[in-house]
Parts: sequence; structure tokens; C-alpha cells
Amino acid sequence: MQITPYSEPEFDPYGDARQTEPDAGWLAPTASGPLAATVSLPGSKSLTNRELVLAALADGPSTLHAPLWSRDSELMIEALGALGVGFERVPGRGGFGDDLVVTPADELFGSTTIDCGLAGTVMRFVPPVAALALGPTTFDGDEAARRRPMSGVIEGLQKLGVDLDDDRRGALPFTVHGTGRVEGGALEIDASASSQFVSGLLLSAARFERGVDLRHSGERLPSLPHIEMTIRTLADRGVQVDTPELGRWIVQPGPIAARDVELEPDLSNAAPFLIAALVAGGSVTVTGWPAETTQVGAQLAELLPRFGARVELDGDRLTVHAPAPTADGGRGIRGVDLDLSEAGELVPNLVALAAFADGPSTFIGIGHIRHHETDRLAALAAEFAGLGGRVVELEDGLRIEPVELHGGAWRAYADHRMATTGAIVGLAVPGVVIDDIASTGKTLPQFAELWTGILR
Repeated sequence: MQITPYSEPEFDPYGDARQTEPDAGWLAPTASGPLAATVSLPGSKSLTNRELVLAALADGPSTLHAPLWSRDSELMIEALGALGVGFERVPGRGGFGDDLVVTPADELFGSTTIDCGLAGTVMRFVPPVAALALGPTTFDGDEAARRRPMSGVIEGLQKLGVDLDDDRRGALPFTVHGTGRVEGGALEIDASASSQFVSGLLLSAARFERGVDLRHSGERLPSLPHIEMTIRTLADRGVQVDTPELGRWIVQPGPIAARDVELEPDLSNAAPFLIAALVAGGSVTVTGWPAETTQVGAQLAELLPRFGARVELDGDRLTVHAPAPTADGGRGIRGVDLDLSEAGELVPNLVALAAFADGPSTFIGIGHIRHHETDRLAALAAEFAGLGGRVVELEDGLRIEPVELHGGAWRAYADHRMATTGAIVGLAVPGVVIDDIASTGKTLPQFAELWTGILR
């Protein structure tokens, strides 16, 4: 494997999220000893926002039990509500808020503006729904959202005959001029930048008059498990997706069934808590771990043992135990070489873990995460450098060379994964101050409270 350093000097990873108040921030707590913690987490963001779209297009009301209540999911609810979908919060059965009854509109109407925030699922899943509505729907979002790739969805809808005006930007803002119907049919797009291009089209395809026969034309397709998640949620509502070959998906037109759905805990949000066991020592247990799932976070059960952890699954409780300390007082965390092309959302937290290993690590297959909430490769390299660390950008990955870190400012770039990565570092390095811990509200508003709780 040839490793080529990467640099993009014109890119400013801080963007519009640069912290301008030097005294602002959240002091990440430092562990005073080994952990012995149990954590329960709210529902999966990825599943919640897929189920919201499918419930909005279903043939009757659906109830979502234990959905995630966060900025991303609430932006999705607001977006679908603006098109005429009904939502009612009802008392929930769990400890993380209300359940949600979703009532599809008799007829979807546009003539509205949708705020996508920084939510990739909103900006990529809702435009095909808006194409099924009557009237224009304008999409925009946070300033950083305008830098996120959208070409697969925009060009895909245009090729299907949808009148979509983006002034040839291939990005937000743009307007979908819905006519109440989409013809559908054969379609080819390049989804190299995001698997959400595929998922967004598949979620609405059964409502297209001819369904869709979708082909991916690019050289690589990142985050395949997220497409598998989309296919599974469709199948659970009676929509069959045929995959006759890699990179091709066929959806026939037909109804999307109403369902009562129990949402799984967000396993990617479990990553910082499980990793904390290796960095601080001891063990951490996450409850509600599903026996079978399409969530990318499930790969933690196989990835963390590569670093030296011991993982136990007892019913629905997954426990991660730290490796034994080394003779010289080290943490016993091993350096690793990993292809994380299917697990890009886990990368920032795993980089924090690798920073405390007993040798260097290399992660490849992750060039696409330059287009997530921020350029995560550039942001990770910059923030570890600010603490004295050594994280080198590669053409398609990162090289992490463990060195002694010191405290200091940690920028989150309005990115929830960057914020939780700073918290992991702070477990072992006193004085790490995260500028925007509130950014974790994107997928886990309770993060700061749960994080301090595992140290008690």
C-alpha cells in the first residue's frame, strides 16, 4: 500500500465555525481512575430520519417508538411538516422523550422553504419528496451546508424530469418545482461523494410512477452499510429493492406500508463511550444493543478488539474492557491499519483512540469524509497538531503517530463527531477545552450529561 501525504492549502477547516471568543468553551473532564460505567442511548439518527421519510410517504399513519429527538431529526420533522405531513408527539415508553405519530398528507404541497441546517439526511432525502409535492420548495441550510456535495441528488432528479433550479451550483440553495408526480425509470448517478445520494432516491422511489432502476457510475461507493440500512427499512414496509449487481438498485412502484416502528439506540453515538474504556481504563457497557442491525456502529464490536479491547455481548448489553496495561505503564492500546470505507462516521473517535496507542496507525478508504459536516481529515490533523499531536493527512486517509499531548483549545467546527473526539482526548489529557460542545445536539443532545456521568 502506497501512502501519499495530502495537502489542500486553500481549504480553511475552520470555515464559519471558527471560535472567536478565546475564553469560551467546555472543559473536557479528565478521568481520575478506571471506569465502571453503564450507558443507555437514545434512538439512531440514521434510522429515525429514514423512518420519518417513509412514514411521511406511507399509506396510513405510523408510530415511531423511541425516536431520536435532536437537531437533525427535528429539522427532518419540520421539513416534512412544511410539505403537509402531520406529526403528534405522544408519551413515550422509554427514558428519552416522546414517541411520534406520523400522518401522511392526503396531498403534499410545496410553496415553502426548508431549512436543512447541517443535516445531510434532510438535504438529500427530502428533495425527492418535494418533487412529489405541488408547488416550489426551496432548500437552504447553514453556511457550512452550502459546501456539502449535492450533485447526485440534484442531477438525479433532473435526469428524472424534475424541474430543479440550482443555478448550476450542484449545491444548496436550490428550488424543486414539484408537480405532484415523478415519472421515474432508469437513472445513473455518481454517488462517490455520499451514499445518501442513493438512499435519498430509493426512499421515495416506490412513489414514482415507474419506480426507479438506479445505477452508480463512480469508481467507489462509500458507506455501503447505510444503503443496506435504507433497503432494510424499505423492506420492512413492504417495498422490495432488487440488487442484481453491485451498484444497481431496482424499486418497483407501489405502496409504502404504515408501520409501528421501534427505533434502535444509536450505535455510532456509542463509540465515544465504548472508546472511553480503553483510554481511561476499566469498562463501559451500552444497553439496548441489538442482536441484528444494519447500523455502522455495530462494527465497533469487531474494530475495538483490533486495538486490544475485550468485548462481551450479554443479551442486549455490550461491554468493552480495556486491555491490560503494559509493563512500562502504557495503556496496552495497539496501533492498527484499517480500511474504514464502510465506517466513515466512526473515524474521528477512532483517531482519538489511535492517538493513545503504543504504535502508529493508518486509516484508509475515508477520503469521502472531507465532505461531511466539515472536512474531517483536515480538522483532525489541525486539532491534534494544536495539542502537540501528529496526525498526517493522506490522499485517502490519515496516519496517526502517537506522541505526548498537552491541553489546549479544541475546535469542533460545528461537527458533533469532532466535539466528541475532543472529549475522548480530554479523558487522558487535562486542559482540553472544546469550543462548541453544543454541536453534539445534532445527534445526541444529552452528550455532555452522559459523558460526565460515566466518570462518576
